[in-house]
Amino acid sequence: MPTANDKTQPSRARVVVGYLLKYGIPLVITVGLCYLLFTGFDFNEMMVIIKRDCDFTYIGIALIVSILSHVFRAMRWGIQLRALGIKAPLWVLIFSIFGTYAVNLVFPRLGELWRTGWVAKRQDAPFTTVFGSMVADRLADTVTVALLTALTFIVASGQLIDYLSQNQDSYTRLIDIATSPLTWGAIIAVVAAAWALLYRFRDSKLVVKIRGFVKGLWEGFAVIAKMPGRGRWLLLVLATWGCYFFQLYIAFYAFPVTRDVLSTYGTTAALVCFVLSSISMGVPSNGGIGPWQWAIIFGLMMYPVAGLTENYAAGFANLVMGCQTLLLIALGILTFVVISIDRRPKSQSR
Repeated sequence: MPTANDKTQPSRARVVVGYLLKYGIPLVITVGLCYLLFTGFDFNEMMVIIKRDCDFTYIGIALIVSILSHVFRAMRWGIQLRALGIKAPLWVLIFSIFGTYAVNLVFPRLGELWRTGWVAKRQDAPFTTVFGSMVADRLADTVTVALLTALTFIVASGQLIDYLSQNQDSYTRLIDIATSPLTWGAIIAVVAAAWALLYRFRDSKLVVKIRGFVKGLWEGFAVIAKMPGRGRWLLLVLATWGCYFFQLYIAFYAFPVTRDVLSTYGTTAALVCFVLSSISMGVPSNGGIGPWQWAIIFGLMMYPVAGLTENYAAGFANLVMGCQTLLLIALGILTFVVISIDRRPKSQSR
């Protein structure tokens, strides 16, 4: 006969599988891509390039701009929270952003849950309300990346087509995939199957939960359109993403060859690299490490100048990501030190 332990065994197995999918896959992707980065390229040559060519003054300026982006993001989130009746001090929100990125280096996507939980607990606010505002915050980023991607591919379409045409195999495969009846048939079949399942099992617990989750996302995002301070919120969106872009743009000046890319091809080259790297952050990995460098390498190789080799592009990408990662670690340590000495009484939290 089945025992109580038998009943709990599947749930434990599901928990283990869930943790493996959530944290194991990103770790494998990160390690795998970093392995390819450091074995597919000449590591010694990359180090020589960095020591010989890098002007760390520009890297330092880029990191300062990076910190500003976190401050603007915290200010933006503060507007959303105040619209929901949660008045968190700005310094709390700033450290919550610092902590988010630090946690994501170890546990991908868990940083958002951590900042939601910390702010909700410290301000004595409902977790679900704070979580909804965080989701709306991330959805705003998704919309921004989509708009930037559309704009960039319009502006840089000629260069992209030229690059792909020079790499005929890649160009042919992309065209074949995009024009294949199988591709479009598969897309239609997946959409139709998803709609049929959601309609057929519309009263099941899972579908009800999915509908409720989607509705919650929409409501959390819709509040932006009618909240007080939405004009300032929009300006802070532009300021945040402007900092993200200028951080990379300034880093281009740290190396003479990437500086030549800007002088030859203009701001469009930096914009293409920025959008590709932003899209790469959607790949599950620890803090974007691995996918980000590959995106930058791919983007740079679209804009050939004298001296730009794959090793050079890899050296640039690894240095920029490495310095950014060290900054996030330092800010994370600072955040958790501050949290450990913060003993604010709950009675003052609202």
